[in-house]
Amino acid sequence: MAPTASSPSTGMLTTRLSILMFLQFFVWGAWNVTLGLVMQTLGLGALIGNAFSVGPIASIAGSFLIGMAAARYLSPRMLMVVLHLIGGAILFFLPTLIAPETGGRFVWVLLAYMILYMPTVGLANTIALKSFGERVDRFPFVRAFGTLGWIVAGLIVGWAGLSASPRIFEVAAIVSIALGLYSLTLPAVAADEPSGEGIVRQIFCVEAFGLLRQPAFLIFIACATLISIPLAMYYAYASPYVGAVGIENVGGTLAIGQMSELVFMFSMPWLYRRFGVKPLLLVGMIAWAVRYALFAIGDGGSSIWAVYLGVALHGLCYDFFFVAGAIYTGTIATPKGVNAQAQGMLTLFTYGVGMLLGSQIGAALYARLPATPDIADWHAMWWYPAIAAAVIAILFQFAFRDTSKPEPSA
Repeated sequence: MAPTASSPSTGMLTTRLSILMFLQFFVWGAWNVTLGLVMQTLGLGALIGNAFSVGPIASIAGSFLIGMAAARYLSPRMLMVVLHLIGGAILFFLPTLIAPETGGRFVWVLLAYMILYMPTVGLANTIALKSFGERVDRFPFVRAFGTLGWIVAGLIVGWAGLSASPRIFEVAAIVSIALGLYSLTLPAVAADEPSGEGIVRQIFCVEAFGLLRQPAFLIFIACATLISIPLAMYYAYASPYVGAVGIENVGGTLAIGQMSELVFMFSMPWLYRRFGVKPLLLVGMIAWAVRYALFAIGDGGSSIWAVYLGVALHGLCYDFFFVAGAIYTGTIATPKGVNAQAQGMLTLFTYGVGMLLGSQIGAALYARLPATPDIADWHAMWWYPAIAAAVIAILFQFAFRDTSKPEPSA
């Protein structure tokens, strides 16, 4: 039973935690989806790569400085309150910095905000998992509301005509402060207790890195890192590209991708048991290559379908690789008792190293485009990640040999 004073019914607890996940990812989705379009519109296109590099950096720094250390001394609930209230104040301030003369300061302040925000993703998961206790089977349902929050944020931003406006940060700020206050009502789960392994070894995932001695897992981590490079280019440049083809409701259009993600999310455990890890991972990689190829031929005329289809492939791209990859990582790590560390290491390589490289490589490619790129310029840019994803898929097909056997509980 979760350590809450009121011992609510499981149904009420599920509702409370679903609201938590909805608000948690609404905050992120409100500004992240169309930030590239906002920056390009306001003359900061050259800094898009740097702006989207702060997330990977913060996922590393925030985990070290706050997520691992502070969580040992403060309860997850109080950390959520403090981080979201301070973060909300910073979000209200960010629109004043989105201008050519203050672009550098904008990126630094955004980094400061993300160092506060990124640990709250793990804290929200921790609160949910500890609250459910042995009923962790309810967690996928609750986590799906995070994706729903991201979708609703994009739809609201698009319908309100704010896709290219710095006011996206104001929308996120309001919800962030609301989440900070709402966090006061969350279950009071206990902070992590120190283990005999030592905090330094846990922070640096020493035991998890030992899993890389297994050739199959090493190949998987390498390909996961590489495929995160083109993933970062989608997050950074999809919104200005969609705007360039003439679609006005950019936020709503990109939300189609999260809708498809939601559809595939619940099927992942069954698909993993049915087909195993390699076919799912390979399909995910191929989907990335197909998506970018569609972007490289799509336009605002007769080929507009290619743009919408490319966005809709997000469910295959994300779930078939990253969700299936997380399940595979758990399958490898659980016998060694280092599941949490292994998942943290996977995040470090994908959302950290891979997406940081992708943001910088994407920035270099974008810098070669004209100040106001036309659709032909965008087509030339998208062929690079399309070819890269195809090459990674081929390498994975010939190099990866899965020796694990998925458990029925996967």
